[in-house]
Amino acid sequence: MLTVLQGSRLIDPSAPGAKPGGTIADLWWRDGYLIKAPEKGTVADQTIDGSGCITMAGGIDLHTHIGGGKITLARMLLGDQMPPWREATRVNGEDAASCEFLPSASVTASRYLDMGYTTCFEPAVIPCNARSAHAEMADIRGLDTGGYCLLGNDDVLLRLIADDEPQEVINAYVAWMVQATRCIAVKVVNPGGINAFKFNEREMDVDTQHPKYGITPGQIIRVLCRAVSEIGLRHPLHVHCSNLGVPGNIDSTLATIRAADGYPIHLTHAQFHSYGTEGPYKFSSSAAKLADALKANPNVTLDVGQIQFGQTVTISADAMHQFDNRNLAKPRKSVLLDIECEAGCGVVPFKYARREFVHSLQWAIGLELFLMVDNPSRVFLTTDHPNGGPFTAYPHLIALLTDRSLRETALSEIHSDAAAASSLAGIDREYSLDDIAVMTRSAPASILGLSDRGRLQPGCVADVVVYEENANIETMFRTPRDVFKQGVRIRSRGQNVETATAARRDSTLVASVEVDPTYVPKFRDMHARTGTFAMDRLQISKGEMDDVIGTRLVETTWPENQDG
Repeated sequence: MLTVLQGSRLIDPSAPGAKPGGTIADLWWRDGYLIKAPEKGTVADQTIDGSGCITMAGGIDLHTHIGGGKITLARMLLGDQMPPWREATRVNGEDAASCEFLPSASVTASRYLDMGYTTCFEPAVIPCNARSAHAEMADIRGLDTGGYCLLGNDDVLLRLIADDEPQEVINAYVAWMVQATRCIAVKVVNPGGINAFKFNEREMDVDTQHPKYGITPGQIIRVLCRAVSEIGLRHPLHVHCSNLGVPGNIDSTLATIRAADGYPIHLTHAQFHSYGTEGPYKFSSSAAKLADALKANPNVTLDVGQIQFGQTVTISADAMHQFDNRNLAKPRKSVLLDIECEAGCGVVPFKYARREFVHSLQWAIGLELFLMVDNPSRVFLTTDHPNGGPFTAYPHLIALLTDRSLRETALSEIHSDAAAASSLAGIDREYSLDDIAVMTRSAPASILGLSDRGRLQPGCVADVVVYEENANIETMFRTPRDVFKQGVRIRSRGQNVETATAARRDSTLVASVEVDPTYVPKFRDMHARTGTFAMDRLQISKGEMDDVIGTRLVETTWPENQDG
């Protein structure tokens, strides 16, 4: 079916010859893909009036915890804050709204779609739990999803590095794991630190030797950055740095950048890794130091992990630091466990208080990072959901970034000492809608190798979001007028649109990597020494993804669709 959206302001700064602020024009698509405008006089099967509207590609969230066992553990721990499912009633054909910071799969889908997001990535897929993670994400109907394979604390990799195995051997192991778990990227959390925690280590810096393997986090980062690059993954190594949340950890963050040796590296939830020790509280902002480091190191990108005030729950593979944070739990309960010697898991409820100095300064540091990193293609909008707060805060964060006066009002409401310690008041910059489109659409697509989305250009998937223009940016981004997925309208003003074609299956986006089979028997033998089941059981086939888990497997290296 040929569809045209007429007279909307199209915002896609990545388009050739794009003008600032977008251009009022028609947007055409057919059979789920955007196409060039057909010959004059062509009559569309469906015409949609876009006058008075702003149109962008579907949003892409590259870091949000929406699948896997850690989410289930958090729901079990906080059952008293979950809705009474047996008493809940359906509203407008949807499941009753669940906990704001731990929504169910169906509610997660509707809340993302209601902000104009159509693609989301789970950043911590532990190999032994990959099936569970993909199965839960497959239930988030309406969104395309993908995952990052968690490595860097598993005994096989640490032993390979400790034994000084050639890089080609490590590359083969990383490629096998990515392919087996059907992931799109590789993540490392507190490199080596989770494993060292099992040997009673409670601190681990970038140059600290592992108590068993004698290697350092810096070595792990260097080897993994190189492996990710050499096996052909588009997304850089996704790094949760050492010393999360510790005052003075900016030194660890800068050391992590140096450890990459110039290879591409992505620093995740960087707000939690940008702390100094200055001032009477011995806690200060080092956002400027990290922003300067990005200017000096073009191989580095980051997402922010902006906090939001209120109740949430922190979930992380970083058992070492979740163990420290358990004493700060609100309510006072937590879960810490090991997972098949591959990683850890810590679930700690947390409440960010607006009038608490540390929490207020954390809030300000996140905004400083957004505004000090002057290239919106190198800094990405995240709350590290749910760790910094729910992803539903994005429209409010976009408003803060686009409106200095709104920031000043918010700054006046936080702890006064934190406001005084922050440089936020002196930053004049305001994001444009072009900047927002880059940060939340084209740049995430580019860094993940998604050539078919994030843009409004011929050949891209017709994931299209239509916002009614509104001077109140938060209101505009809170509820789009229309959300099209593969060219089909699936949401309209926050409501499901039921059509015969809307029930198509969503996709799991994966990387295409080649695995050298020469070393696989060696990996099987090494895995058998520490694992409780055969390594081959980690492997998820395409048939299993399609027929059992219920999602369409799509490799991100497919060719661009032909125009028309």
